[in-house]
Amino acid sequence: MTVKLYDTTLRDGTQAEDINFSVEDKVRIAQRLDELGIHYIEGGWPGSNPRDIQFFKEMKGVKLANARLVAFGSTRRAGAKAKDDANIKALLKSGTGVVTIFGKTWDLHVKEALKISPEENLDIIYDSLKFLKDRVEEVFYDAEHFFDGYKANPEYALKTLKTAHDAGAECLVLCDTNGGTLPDELVEIIRDVKHHVNAPLGIHAHNDSEAAVANSILAVKEGAVQVHGTINGFGERCGNANLCSIIPNLKLKLGINCISSEQLRKLRETSRFVYELANLPHNKHQAYVGDSAFAHKAGVHVSAVLKRPETYEHIRPDLVGNHQRVLVSDLSGKSNIIYKAQEFGIDIKSKDPIVQGIVRTLKALEYKGFQYEGAEASFELLMQKAMRARKKYFKLLGFRVIDEKKKESEPPYAEATIKLEVDGRVEHTASEGNGPVNALDNALRKALEKFYPHLKDVELLDFKVRVLTAGKGTAASVRVLVESGDGKEKWGTVGVSENVIEASWQALVDSLEYKLYKDEKENATQGKRKS
Repeated sequence: MTVKLYDTTLRDGTQAEDINFSVEDKVRIAQRLDELGIHYIEGGWPGSNPRDIQFFKEMKGVKLANARLVAFGSTRRAGAKAKDDANIKALLKSGTGVVTIFGKTWDLHVKEALKISPEENLDIIYDSLKFLKDRVEEVFYDAEHFFDGYKANPEYALKTLKTAHDAGAECLVLCDTNGGTLPDELVEIIRDVKHHVNAPLGIHAHNDSEAAVANSILAVKEGAVQVHGTINGFGERCGNANLCSIIPNLKLKLGINCISSEQLRKLRETSRFVYELANLPHNKHQAYVGDSAFAHKAGVHVSAVLKRPETYEHIRPDLVGNHQRVLVSDLSGKSNIIYKAQEFGIDIKSKDPIVQGIVRTLKALEYKGFQYEGAEASFELLMQKAMRARKKYFKLLGFRVIDEKKKESEPPYAEATIKLEVDGRVEHTASEGNGPVNALDNALRKALEKFYPHLKDVELLDFKVRVLTAGKGTAASVRVLVESGDGKEKWGTVGVSENVIEASWQALVDSLEYKLYKDEKENATQGKRKS
């Protein structure tokens, strides 16, 4: 059985409270989803906001290895033709080969929300899908509120599906939009749908009854060939079906090879990456990928699990990129260090004392609040330092940051002065900015560009701050996550301190030093090839 994974983190996920992805965030997440092996990535609704329009423009320059990008929108408006509808035009303008549109399935919405006749709604569904089908490679139909619509008027709900299928929709996605359908109801309804509609079915479940994952799995067992969900279950209200649970359930429990085993091992890092870019704390109790998913405390459990892990673990944690933890004496971490070293092209062996040193350093830093998901560049530099291979490109002699506000009606004025040394030469300079961090960043670059001109290529793409210690108010520790790029590559760096300027300084220094280290390594590699 073939099941396609359809991720809607970049659209449904962004509707969650407290989540607001930038265009750069969305591009990075799309690339990670592609690496994970997701088949379809719903990028957003290009007809609804400028950010999604810009995202689709940016993605035209991004090559995806596994996934197909999907534009999402609604059926045409009442009283118009599909060819004249602004939303339909925006979907085509996005340039994706796949389009998903939703339409009304519940007659309550047809009568009360659209205020049109049931027959006109069927015409809207058919016209919209037929128009798109003639112009793009694949068209999917989201039957919005399908399960509620079926319960209220099964005959009409089924008519909407038949209409969508007749118009050429490749997959009819049954949506539990309000998230209130229980698993036994869902199974009954899908079985009846299959008696009346001979078309590929998909499932799009929301989690308002805490049944979204169960409903998605049962839908697959009833024959659904496309499963919608979001990373970490992000979504409006109580969230969407969580792909971080659905994917391993499909592959490991049902034997459905929706992604490869190698891709499955990236599940935890993908989950944590999305949490970091969402600027949210990781849910440590999350199934499969959470810190506590394979954690054991002292006593009978620990005694048993150290002898035979399966006594208290339903799968091997490494299958999803996680690891076993024994609380009090944590035994994990070494294998992760070796894996990352190989990824960075660093040659160290598991018995090398350096590995244990990195593990100890990593644990100490994570205790302080450092997290390296989304900050891979800082982690690579950390490994280089442990191996005594990290080059010191400059020495800080001091900096000062002034943030001054003179009038209530005027914005603050920020200036940074910095003094540093490179190969015995001292540079003392200053720069302004629209805030203290921006001023410090400008001053640091200004000083270093005289010695390293190629740092002019580095651009600060994103800057995030998160409070780590609750209850301390403005004295709390903060974590700063910076994303930088040079036109060829993007990288993340991190800093932690009770002083936001210091945390920002750590992340900014790592960003520039990583650029210098990366270029040096690249030049060395090219030199070896020439010789």
